[in-house]
Amino acid sequence: MRLDPSPMYRKVIIPWYDSETVCVFMIGCMLLVFLFSLAGLSVSYENPDYHKHIWVPVLLILLSSCIIISTSLRIARQYFYNFKKEK
Repeated sequence: MRLDPSPMYRKVIIPWYDSETVCVFMIGCMLLVFLFSLAGLSVSYENPDYHKHIWVPVLLILLSSCIIISTSLRIARQYFYNFKKEK
């Protein structure tokens, strides 16, 4: 995070992609991808022709889970930083 060039206050400048709104939107989108991949996983288990393609929904589940976790940690870090700053 960059610091404000003003030497008086040194307020942290949060970029647009690191704002709370964008992070919550990204978590919501990744939850939709996660649910879509769970549906793909169930379809691939039901149809024996699709057993060899089971890696696609599994990969989607892993990648969306990683993004959800990292974005949630980013939001939590911002809240803890703001909480410490207020005290």
